Amino acid sequence: MILDNRSVVRKVLLITLLLNLFVMALKATIGWWTGSLSLLADALHSITDSANNVLGLITSRFSSPRPDRDHPYGHQKFEAVGALGIAAFLGIACFEILQGAIERIFSGLQPVKITESELWLLLIVLGVNIFVTFYERREGQRVGSPILIADAKHTMSDVWVTITVLVGLIGIWQGRVLNLPQLQWLDIILAFPVALLVFWSGWQVIKENLPWLVDEIAIAPEAIHAIAMSVPGVVNCHDIASRGLLGRQVFIEMHLIVDAVDVDTAHRITEAVEAKLEEKFSPVRVLIHVEPPGYKSNSISFDEEREQGAGSSD
Repeated sequence: MILDNRSVVRKVLLITLLLNLFVMALKATIGWWTGSLSLLADALHSITDSANNVLGLITSRFSSPRPDRDHPYGHQKFEAVGALGIAAFLGIACFEILQGAIERIFSGLQPVKITESELWLLLIVLGVNIFVTFYERREGQRVGSPILIADAKHTMSDVWVTITVLVGLIGIWQGRVLNLPQLQWLDIILAFPVALLVFWSGWQVIKENLPWLVDEIAIAPEAIHAIAMSVPGVVNCHDIASRGLLGRQVFIEMHLIVDAVDVDTAHRITEAVEAKLEEKFSPVRVLIHVEPPGYKSNSISFDEEREQGAGSSD
C-alpha cells in the first residue's frame, strides 16, 4: 500500500512557517534595537527556517509516492533533495555569521544595549522555537516525512543558537548593571559557537538524506534472505538488492530459486515471499526473478570480491 502524506506535511509546514516568520521578525527587531551581532546572526538563522518551510512546501507538492509513466518509482526523492536544500541554507547562514563576527572584531567593538524587557521577549522566542521543533519532529516521525524531520533538526539548532545568544545577552546586561564593559565581548565570542552549531545541523541533514539519493542499501540482504528462506518451496535466493527509506518506501530485487515444476507453483511461492516482505518492511515493492531448483549460486548480495571474481573470469 502506498501512503501519500503530503497534505499533512503541507499543513505542518504552513503552521511552522507562520511561527518562524514571527520569531524572525522579533529577533531582527530586538537585534537592530540593541546592536547585537549574535542576535542578528540568530535572526539570519531564522530566515533560513522560513525559507526551508517554503522549500518544503514546494518539494512536498512534487514528491508524490505514487508512480506514473515518467516516474515509475514515485517522486519521493524530491523530499530528500529538499532536505539537502536545507543543508545548503545552513551552510550559507554559517558563512554569514562567521563573516559578521570577523568584521566586527577588526572594525572595533560596538556596545550592545539590552534591557530586561527585551530579554523576556527573547524567552518567548525560545518557547516558540521549542514548540515548533517538537511539533515538527512528532508529525514527521508519525507520517514518515524526511523533510519535516530535517526541518525539525534545523529548528532544534535554532533553539540552541537562541539559548547561546540569550546567555550572552544576559551576561552583557549584567555587565552593564555591574559596570563591567569587558563583558561586551561576549556578543562577538558567542557568534562563533553559533556558527558551529549551524554547521553541525547542516552536516546531520546531509548525512541522513544523501544515502537515499545515492541508493544506499536500505535493508541488510541477510535479513531479506532469512525471510525468503522461511517460505516453503524456496531453495535459495541470491543477488539481493534494496534501496529507499525504511518505513517510507523500499524497493527490493532478488533472484529466487524455487522448487516448482510449473509456473503456477513458482508464482504462488513468489507471492508468499512478497507477502512476508510486505508484512515486515511495508511499504515495499518487490521484484523477483525466478530460477529453477537446479540453479546454483552462493552469493546472497553484491560485494567487491564477487565483482573481482567476475572480472577475472572474463
